Amino acid sequence: MSVSPLHPAPIPLFRLLLCSALVVTLSMGVRHGFGLWLQPITQAQDWSRETFAMAMAIQNLTWGLVGIFSGMLADRFGAFRVLIGCAILYALGLIGMAFADTPLTFALTCGVLIGMAQAGTTYPVVYGVIGRNVGVERRSWAMGVAAAAGSFGQFLMVPVEGWLILGQGWQQALVLLGVSCLLILPLAMGLREPQMGQANGVQRQQTIRQAVREAFAYRSFQWLMAGYFVCGFQVVFIGVHMPSYLKDQGLSPEVASYALALIGLFNVVGTYAAGALGQRMSKPRILSAIYFLRAVAITVFLLVPLSPASVYVFSACMGLLWLSTVPPTSAVIAQIFGVAHLSMLAGFAFFSHQVGSFMGVWLGGLLYDRTGSYDVVWWCCIALGVFAGLANLPVREAPIQRQPVAA
Repeated sequence: MSVSPLHPAPIPLFRLLLCSALVVTLSMGVRHGFGLWLQPITQAQDWSRETFAMAMAIQNLTWGLVGIFSGMLADRFGAFRVLIGCAILYALGLIGMAFADTPLTFALTCGVLIGMAQAGTTYPVVYGVIGRNVGVERRSWAMGVAAAAGSFGQFLMVPVEGWLILGQGWQQALVLLGVSCLLILPLAMGLREPQMGQANGVQRQQTIRQAVREAFAYRSFQWLMAGYFVCGFQVVFIGVHMPSYLKDQGLSPEVASYALALIGLFNVVGTYAAGALGQRMSKPRILSAIYFLRAVAITVFLLVPLSPASVYVFSACMGLLWLSTVPPTSAVIAQIFGVAHLSMLAGFAFFSHQVGSFMGVWLGGLLYDRTGSYDVVWWCCIALGVFAGLANLPVREAPIQRQPVAA
């Protein structure tokens, strides 16, 4: 692509992928270990698990809702400004979470502040930069590479978080993580896009209202959102509640830490494979396979005798399927609608994911407090996995055929 005022040079690929991966490593890595704080915080504060789960549910819902608007800002002004503001919010939220002494302040810090921070430091915003700077022939692969590298960071972050809790105490661990999130500030410089209004020749032929109306009227987008709801329900329930589920079954806390770390490690393979396969295979078929396989993995996990070995095998399998939905989903949205409003439309899809996250984490806490068991939610995860697998089968990934816009 020639460089001109209308076609400024894209961000160099290596810098783009490196900075994207490190941003995702920090933002998602910290979040991936939140389940390790459930018991230390609820025991220290004498709160129920539902209290912790409600704050996490608010976090996920806020993340999804604010993500729509952060996506709009990133599409219009670039990801740089959004990343800067949300990195500061992330630090404030984690430090505030450490010193929250009532359920309300905990919900405002862990829930609202961190949810807003995640809205501007995770996949929809980062993938918008990738979509605008990488051609369609390599876009799915590039998204997979960024997600895979970030997933390896999650694998590294969970043991670090567990070590910090044991060595420094849960409050000091949160403060240190808050400070570490400020590392996103210099990384944001590497994702700064020149002349964002016309970056890489992206022509804004639609207003925001027109783009939203078109997407929500398109059946394939509706099915993608339905599948993403299930994804959020499953992964957030497992990520937050599985450590406590394992401890309730008599397994040591180290098993839970290793399990979450294995999810992060195998997520590296899964996300890269999904992104790479998306360049050669039908992305909706890849998504259907992921959801069906999740249902199978959870069913087998519940039916076999529970042991550290079965937990590790389950974690490895779920890791392969964990965030592998993200590159194909984002790539399908870009392929159908183009990249001019990619961060915003991915934000709408992700809002559906976060509504599912809200339901998964909240129902996990609620039903445990009511019944003393997570069994009902586990079986809901299986049924929803089958539904999501079926929902993605009719998705069409061909570019949408638009009528000419009247002058």
